[in-house]
Amino acid sequence: MTFVLALVALAFALLPAILACANLIALRTPEPESAQDGLVSILIPARDEEGTIVGTVRAALASTGIAVEVLVGDDHSTDATAGLVRALAETDPRLRLVPVPALPEGWTGKNHACAALAAEARGGHLLFIDADVTLTPGAAAGLVAHARATGAALVSAVPRQIMRSLGERLTVPMINFLLVGYLPVPMMRASLRPALGAACGQLVLIDRSVYGETGGHGAIRGRLHDGVFLPRILRHAGHRTDLVAGHALANCRMYRSFAESWAGFSKNAHEGMATPRALPVWTLLLLAGHVLPLVLVLAAAFGLATPTAGLVALAALVVSLATRAAITLITHEPAATVLLHPFGVVVALAIQWNVLLDPKRAGAAVWKGRSYPVGRA
Repeated sequence: MTFVLALVALAFALLPAILACANLIALRTPEPESAQDGLVSILIPARDEEGTIVGTVRAALASTGIAVEVLVGDDHSTDATAGLVRALAETDPRLRLVPVPALPEGWTGKNHACAALAAEARGGHLLFIDADVTLTPGAAAGLVAHARATGAALVSAVPRQIMRSLGERLTVPMINFLLVGYLPVPMMRASLRPALGAACGQLVLIDRSVYGETGGHGAIRGRLHDGVFLPRILRHAGHRTDLVAGHALANCRMYRSFAESWAGFSKNAHEGMATPRALPVWTLLLLAGHVLPLVLVLAAAFGLATPTAGLVALAALVVSLATRAAITLITHEPAATVLLHPFGVVVALAIQWNVLLDPKRAGAAVWKGRSYPVGRA
């Protein structure tokens, strides 16, 4: 029996390994062209972001290779966010503070702020970034160059994730691991199927005319997971979307503790894995490929599994950790997180199951002081 389980573990570990090999070849950092024409509107929704907004805005204003304007949407902040942006705007006319109107019924806060910013933007491309994302100078130009070269109406990337606490290192690396290990990027590029569309809401470039045609954030007004639903609405309308490597384009420190990470990943869970249909499948894929190998290796070490099963399980564990190591190395994440991988998988699944099963979370998602009924859009 343990030998059969070890074979299952090896098969499930090989699946993301094969996909990751193909994806890491396909996902490249876009190179900016020299002196590109046009204007990019860098749009930053902000709600109580006084700790990061100055660095984010300064990095956006330092963009090179294409003209930019930077708009910050003050979404009813109660801290110094608006004042800090106003002070910066006095020194650079390319920066504007946009007061976000009151949140209408049926909208989530980020989508409403992004829509308000888009309405004020003048650029031919809209680059939406979170308030904790720091762009590199060539990021905007590189994303526009890639969009023009490929004909993609939306181009997104996962910024290099900054992680310092153990809680961050247990949770945040799953973003890149799931994306690179389980999304078939070459197939995504060859097809317009909405289900294959994917983006990272931290960094999204959209063609302005397509944004207006499809309704943009207004079309997903009640959703929390813009990285899932924006590319889907564009693909439904017949537009290409794409992903590129983002570690050289921007960096981001999403959370600063395990509690913040748990709350943040719980927010989007109902629109990701945490559905009655999807979560059992993801649980099988992740536990069998990345946790079962370690369990069987330990079982063999204590005489609870046959030596042959232990060797096969060890091979599965090596494949799993090697896959994670390759993704970690190429995305410039902390190397120390590789050995945490099986435990990170368990934590990720615990977050998803908690959201699915906890009655308090079944009816609402809470973020930035606002509560949103799940599935209302």
